[in-house]
Amino acid sequence: MPLTARADARYCSTRCRVAAHRARRTVPAELTSRPRWVRHTARKVPLTSTGDIASSTDASTWSRHRDAVRSTAGAGLGFVLNGDGVVCLDLDHALDGAGIPLPWAQSILDSAPDTWVEVSRSGTGLHIWGHGDLPHGRRITTSGGSVELYGTGRFIAVTGETFGDTPRRLGDLSALITQLL
Repeated sequence: MPLTARADARYCSTRCRVAAHRARRTVPAELTSRPRWVRHTARKVPLTSTGDIASSTDASTWSRHRDAVRSTAGAGLGFVLNGDGVVCLDLDHALDGAGIPLPWAQSILDSAPDTWVEVSRSGTGLHIWGHGDLPHGRRITTSGGSVELYGTGRFIAVTGETFGDTPRRLGDLSALITQLL
């Protein structure tokens, strides 16, 4: 670190800090390449890139990733699940105060293949993204927590904050989905 850096500095410069932050917030190309992006309000109401109300079932209200990222409408980004095989497992309240998975969540993570996992908007949940067949959403209570499984007709608020060192690609979640159901 340069002599001008604080003693507790994590990065050598603003440029290094920004680069590290952007690298951690990388959404897999398997999602960014699909034109199924929306914005959302703080209360998770889907919005178009122009700020109008969007729908998780009306493709005319969705946009490309780059357009949604450029938009300042609402409070954040969302990805629409439309039944094409991209699924998301939403683990609510899965992390403790230090960001460590609770035992029930760790068990699910251990059963997941190499696939992208992000920290949810709350900072205490996880989204496990992958491929699988989920014709209908389900909420499952496990010993200690709950998991929502979505594959169609929903949008998921996307933070892009990768959890741990998970890969920036989507794996096959079929076996995990079968195990949970």
